[in-house]
Amino acid sequence: MSESSGYRGLRAGATAVVNEAYSFACMRCGYGWEQSFEIEHHTDADGHDFVIYVSDGRVVPSPLNRPTCRNCDGHVVRILRPGRVASARKDRPGGPVPLP
Repeated sequence: MSESSGYRGLRAGATAVVNEAYSFACMRCGYGWEQSFEIEHHTDADGHDFVIYVSDGRVVPSPLNRPTCRNCDGHVVRILRPGRVASARKDRPGGPVPLP
C-alpha cells in the first residue's frame, strides 16, 4: 500500500510504534542479511488490534510469517537476533555468510 493510497492515514492513527531489527540466514543458499522494521500498532473500527510492518518507508509483510531470501527467493529462512550477520561478515569477508 503506498502513502497515496491511504497508508498515511493509518500511520497517523498508530497507537504505538516499536523499532525492531532481525538477522536472517537462508538455509537454502547460505545468504545472510539484516533488516530493521517499524512495527506500528493500530486498532480498527471494531476495536481489534493489528500491526503494520514498515521497512525503508514501505509497508512489508511480517518478517515472522514466511520470510523470503533476498538472494534465492527461498522460504527456508532462519531468523536470528540482530547483529549476527554483521558479526559473521567481520569474521569472514566476502562470500556467503556461514550459518550459525
